[in-house]
Amino acid sequence: MDTLLLGLTRRRSPLTGRRRCLLRTGSLARVLAVCTLWALVLTGVAAPQVAGDYRVGPRDQLEITVFGHTDLSGSYTVSADGSISFPLIGEVPVGGRTTRDIETTIAQRLADGFLKSPQVSVRVTEYRSQRVFVMGEVGQPGPVVLTGSLTLLEALAHAGGPSKTAGTEVIVLRRNEARDTAPGPLSIGQPGSREVARIGLEDLQGGRIKENIVLQDGDTILVPTAEPVFVLGQVKTPGPVPYTRDLTVFKALSLAGGATDLASARRIHVIRIVRGEKQEIKVKLTDLLQPGDTVMVPTRWF
Repeated sequence: MDTLLLGLTRRRSPLTGRRRCLLRTGSLARVLAVCTLWALVLTGVAAPQVAGDYRVGPRDQLEITVFGHTDLSGSYTVSADGSISFPLIGEVPVGGRTTRDIETTIAQRLADGFLKSPQVSVRVTEYRSQRVFVMGEVGQPGPVVLTGSLTLLEALAHAGGPSKTAGTEVIVLRRNEARDTAPGPLSIGQPGSREVARIGLEDLQGGRIKENIVLQDGDTILVPTAEPVFVLGQVKTPGPVPYTRDLTVFKALSLAGGATDLASARRIHVIRIVRGEKQEIKVKLTDLLQPGDTVMVPTRWF
C-alpha cells in the first residue's frame, strides 16, 4: 500500500465509473434520487409549470380569441401598468390575474351592450414578466422564466442541476415586499432582500417534499461552492484542494502532489466535523471525501 501511495502522481484512480456512482451515492435511495434529478434534467421535463395558475404581468404577450369575431381577436402586449387596450371596451386590467380571470372579465364587458353570449379564450404566448435566478454551482446559471408554479427542485433542473463543485446546501433569497432592489439576481446580505430558506441539497434530492418550496417572481437560488478539502502531513504540497463530488482520498493526495517518502499509507485518516464535533475516521484510498474534510498523512514508523 505504501508503494501505491508513492505513485499517486503517476497513476489514475482505480475506480470504475460504476464504483464511483455507488460510492458517491452511498445507498440505493440516494442513487434513485440523483438519477431521478438527472433524468428530469436530460429529458427537459423537469418543470411541468402549470400555465393555468400563472399570473400575467407587464410585457407578457397574450393571444385573445373572441369566437366568431376575427376583428376582435389578436395579439396583445401587457403594458407597464398591467393593462391592455381592447376593441370596444377600452382598457382592461390584466396584471396579476390568471388567463381564466381575464377571459371572464372580457366576456362580461363585451356582453354589456356589444355582443350576445361572447366566448373568449386567452392564452399567454410569450412569458416576459416573471422569472427567478439560479446562480452559483449549477450547469447553466442564469434566469429561469416563470410560466406557472415552479418548485426549487424544478428550477435547479432547468439550470442543469448542481455541478460537481456544488456545496451541501441551497439558499433561497427573496425581495422585500417594497421591491426596492434592482431587478437582477440577489446576493446574501443585499439591502432590500431576505433569506427565506437554507436547504440541504441531499434532503432536496432525496425527495423530502417540505424542502421543495414553491418559488416566487424575483427569487434567487444560490448554490454555493463547496468548502475545500485540506491535505496535511507527509505530502509534497500540503494545503487546500478543491472539492468535487467524486473526490476520493486517492485524488486528494494526487492534487496535493502525492505522498513523500516518509508517508504511512496505513495510518491515513480524515478529520471531519459532524454536528460541531470533531471525528477521526480511518479511510481507504477509494473512500469519498466531504467538503471541509482534512486528510492527515502521518509519518511512517521506522
